[in-house]
Amino acid sequence: MITCKNCGNIFEGKYCNQCGQSATTKRIDHEFLWEDIQHGILHYDKGIGYSLKKLFEEPGHVIKSYIAGQRVNHFRPISMVIILATVYALIYHLLDLNNRSDLDESSGLVLEKVFEHYYWFVVTTIPIYALTTYVIFKKSGYNFYEFIIFEAFKTSQRLGVHILFLPVLYFLKNQSGFNIVTNLLFFIDFILIFWTNKQFFKMRWIEILSRSILSYIMYLIIAILFVVAILLFLGVSFD
Repeated sequence: MITCKNCGNIFEGKYCNQCGQSATTKRIDHEFLWEDIQHGILHYDKGIGYSLKKLFEEPGHVIKSYIAGQRVNHFRPISMVIILATVYALIYHLLDLNNRSDLDESSGLVLEKVFEHYYWFVVTTIPIYALTTYVIFKKSGYNFYEFIIFEAFKTSQRLGVHILFLPVLYFLKNQSGFNIVTNLLFFIDFILIFWTNKQFFKMRWIEILSRSILSYIMYLIIAILFVVAILLFLGVSFD
């Protein structure tokens, strides 16, 4: 008989029948940490690596399956988007991509702040995008909270692409190409959104396209107004 180190339950076998913890637990060392990183982030059949891979293979089908209950191998979407946003922010600031004088001369303060804090922008506005998608695709039968999960997965997908493009932006920093790549990324964002929506919703592609455009425009308008409100609250001047 084994006493569970997690809940104190006495049981037989490899796992506790009350809380599910393994019967064998070893002291935390470098092997434990590497295994945790490997299985939680890099492993091919579970974790962030697995979820991201699936989001670029069949995104709509994967998210639909997750909402339906097939969740064992996937990293939790809210946790995943927070981790990816943190990675994006870390790399962004390490590469010192805040220095974008060419872009700043041709953009307003609000767009400048959105570009500078893209990771913060997409994460905090997930509920806004979930709301606009819920309103536009309301007849699909999913509730608002399921749309939050839907948009969290889509945000992780877009963050993955933006992270890959950060080295490109670094080499184009203070050049006209920086602005071009930034605009290209927003176009790629919408392509990914449409592709995922097309697989997720059972509608004609032209209807999904039009609804995706409308939802995206509504999201951007509300999100930009949200950013303006935050900047005004913080006392930022638009003069």
